[in-house]
Amino acid sequence: MTGVRLICVGRLKERFYQDACAEYVKRLGAYCRLEICELPEEAGRPDGLRREGARVLESIMPGSFVIALCIEGESMSSEQLAGRLSALQTRGVSRLSLIIGSSEGLDPGVKARADLRLSMSPMTFPHHLARVMVLEQLYRALSIAAGGKYHK
Repeated sequence: MTGVRLICVGRLKERFYQDACAEYVKRLGAYCRLEICELPEEAGRPDGLRREGARVLESIMPGSFVIALCIEGESMSSEQLAGRLSALQTRGVSRLSLIIGSSEGLDPGVKARADLRLSMSPMTFPHHLARVMVLEQLYRALSIAAGGKYHK
């Protein structure tokens, strides 16, 4: 993967989440050009989810493969994710946009735009923790694909 944009609705406020994300951002530098795009959360406001969705759709990199993180998405192991990302690279896909919604989830329009809906678990996690988890799994998958030792 050459370019990866992680689109997140909401800001990280807690220092421990910020530190964990920073560590994985640093590690991912060996495998891709990563950009984190934070968008304002509008939870609880009239039509907030739709407005969040519109901003998310505007933030998707042109020509990118889009992965929406949602509970009803497809579950896969780290090895399967690595295989999927490798297959995308083989097909010539050089841009990846991953989307983490707000505490209210993702607008249906964002889910419809996704090339892949991915579930991290049937459990519900705080979306700030989900950001750390997505970065870790992206690092793990790219490390696996490159034959690295992190996964072992």
